[in-house]
Amino acid sequence: MHKMSYIFRLITVAGLSLASVACTGGFKEINSHPYQPDDLSADDYLLGAAFAGVSGAVMSADVNTLQFTDLLLGGPMGGYFADSQNGWGATISNFNPTNNWTNVFMSSDKVMPELYTNYAIIVASSERQGDPTTAAIARIIKVAAMHRISDTYGPIPYSKITTGAQDISIPYDSEPELFKAYFADLDQSIKELAGKDYYYLAADKVYSGDPVKWAKFANSLKLRLAMRIAYADKELAQKMAEEAVKSPVGLITSNSENATWKYFGATKNPYYVASRYNTPAGCLTGGDTHAAADITTYMNGYKDPRRAAYFVPSEWDEQEYVGLRRGIIIPDLSTTGRKYSGILVKETDPITWMNASEVAFLRAEGAAVFGFDMGDTPENLYNTGIRLSFDQYKVDGVEEYLNDEENIPATYKDPANTNSYGEPLSDVTVKWDENATTEKKQERIIIQKWIANWMLGNEAWADFRRTGYPHRLPATEKGNKSSGKVDSFAGPRRMPYPQEEYGKENGKYVTQAVNDYLKGSDDMTTKLWWDAKTK
Repeated sequence: MHKMSYIFRLITVAGLSLASVACTGGFKEINSHPYQPDDLSADDYLLGAAFAGVSGAVMSADVNTLQFTDLLLGGPMGGYFADSQNGWGATISNFNPTNNWTNVFMSSDKVMPELYTNYAIIVASSERQGDPTTAAIARIIKVAAMHRISDTYGPIPYSKITTGAQDISIPYDSEPELFKAYFADLDQSIKELAGKDYYYLAADKVYSGDPVKWAKFANSLKLRLAMRIAYADKELAQKMAEEAVKSPVGLITSNSENATWKYFGATKNPYYVASRYNTPAGCLTGGDTHAAADITTYMNGYKDPRRAAYFVPSEWDEQEYVGLRRGIIIPDLSTTGRKYSGILVKETDPITWMNASEVAFLRAEGAAVFGFDMGDTPENLYNTGIRLSFDQYKVDGVEEYLNDEENIPATYKDPANTNSYGEPLSDVTVKWDENATTEKKQERIIIQKWIANWMLGNEAWADFRRTGYPHRLPATEKGNKSSGKVDSFAGPRRMPYPQEEYGKENGKYVTQAVNDYLKGSDDMTTKLWWDAKTK
C-alpha cells in the first residue's frame, strides 16, 4: 500500500514524461489497425496502456485489490457475498476490520494513482490532437471510479486534484461539492461527445471508442448519482435526474449498451480468481468467498429463474442454492464452509460497471417515490427493469415472474443448523402494486434492482444505506465483533479513512474533513451526507 500523496508524485512524473512523446495523427486512427503494430507510434502504445490503467481503477484487474474493494467490502456489505475463510478473525463483515482491510480504495497504488497517472496521459494526448473525445471518455471513467471511493469514505480529494500538480497535500471536497463536481464533469463529457462520429479504438475495452455509447453511459451515471442524493438535496437530484432522462443523447436502454469492461482474455477475471482462493480439493463452490444467504434467500422465495445463472449449486443435499450468512463466526472451510453455494463467474467474463436494468429501476424509483418526471410510469419502468435483467442473463420465465403476487422471500434455514434466521426478511411479492404505499413501492423496486445488480456490491451497499432496502440478515451476536458499536441490522455506514492519510503530508486536510464534514467522527457508524432518509 502507498500513501495517497503517491498519486500526485506519479501525476507529476507522467506529465513530464508526456512532453517527450511524439504526436500522432487524428484520433480516428489510434489503434485502428490492431494487426499492424508497426503503424503505431510510441504515443499510440502509451495511450493504449493509459486506457487500461484508467479503466482498471473502476474495478481493478489486480486480484488482490479487487478482492478487498469488492469481494470483502462491497460484496458482503451489499448482501451478495459472504466471507468463507475461517482463518480470518478481523473482517468488514464482522465489523472489526483492520486498516489494511479498509484502506485499499484510497491507499492502493492500483486505484487512485493508477487512475490519475493515466488520466493525465490521456488528457495530454487529447490536447495535442486538438480533439476532446478521448479526454471526455477518460473523464467519465474518472467519475465512475471516484464515486465508488466517496461512497465508501465520504469526503475525498477530487475537484482540487490537477494533473501535473506539484503540491502533494490536497484539500478534501465536502460531499455536496463532490456531487456537483461529478455532475459538471459528466455534463462536460456528454457535451463533448454529442454528435461525434464512431471510430474504432482498440484500447477502449468498454465501448471500443463509440462516443454515442459513452455519452449514454455518462448520462446513466448522472441518473445514478442524482438518485444517490435524493434524500439529501431533492431539488438538485430532480434537476439532474430529469436532465438525464430528457437528454437527447439518451440513456442505456438495452443490454447491448451495458457498460462492461471486456479486458479479460489471457488475464483471468479477478472475481473468478479471488473467490476461488484457497478452494478445498475437489470443491466447485469456491474458497475465500461464497454467495451470501441474503441474496439466495430472496431468490429462493421468489423461485427466481436467474439462480442458475448467478450461483454454483451447493454441496448440501436438501438445498440446491443456499448462501452462507454474513457476520457470523465463519465455519471451517474445508468441512462446512465449502458446502454453501458459490459465485458463478467464468474466467473470461467481463466486469459490469452499469447495466440497462439498473437504469430502468432508477427511473422507476424516481417516478414512484420522489415524483420526478422519468418519462414513463413506475409500473412500466419496473417491469422493464426485470425484463432487461432476464434478457441480460438469457433466462426464460419473465412473464410468470412479473405476475407472481404470492411468493415472498424465504426464511433462511442454515443446513449446518447454526445460523438460521426465524422469519422472512420481507413480505413484498414481485408483481407491481399501484395501490401500495410509497414505502412499499420503494422496497419492491430496490429488491428487484438489487437482484438485477448482482455482483455490483458497492452499489447495493449504497442503496441499502440510502433507502434501508432490501432488508438483510443481521450479524449474529457472536459475529458482531464491534463491541456493540455497529448495529447488527444497519451495519457499517462508511469505512474509516486510511491511517496513512493522517501522515504529515495530508494529515491537516483529512483532519479538517473529519471535523468539518463528518462531525468529528471517523468511524464506521458515521452516516454520509446522502444517507439522509428519516424513516
